[in-house]
Amino acid sequence: MASLLFCGPKLAACGIVLSIWGVIMLVMLGIFFNVHSAVLIEDVPYTEADILNDSNPPQTVYGLYDQVSYNCFIAAGIYVLLGGLSLCQVRLNKRKEYMVH
Repeated sequence: MASLLFCGPKLAACGIVLSIWGVIMLVMLGIFFNVHSAVLIEDVPYTEADILNDSNPPQTVYGLYDQVSYNCFIAAGIYVLLGGLSLCQVRLNKRKEYMVH
């Protein structure tokens, strides 16, 4: 029977810790981008041409804030999936410890 175990217990535990940290950080960043925090303006991908050629510049910048916010939430979701995968690996490693070879 094929085993789904592909990483050791220490790597799986490290994956869980990094996933938890990534989810917390990215969800908080997503919230701050969603409320259009002025501190994060340097991380919004706009150019001067976007601002000068637009008749309603604040709405354009707010749209970019929202896009970055969605990207943060998507990345947090990916971290949740990887955390779940790491959790499965931890459980498979625990089960392997009790099996007789």
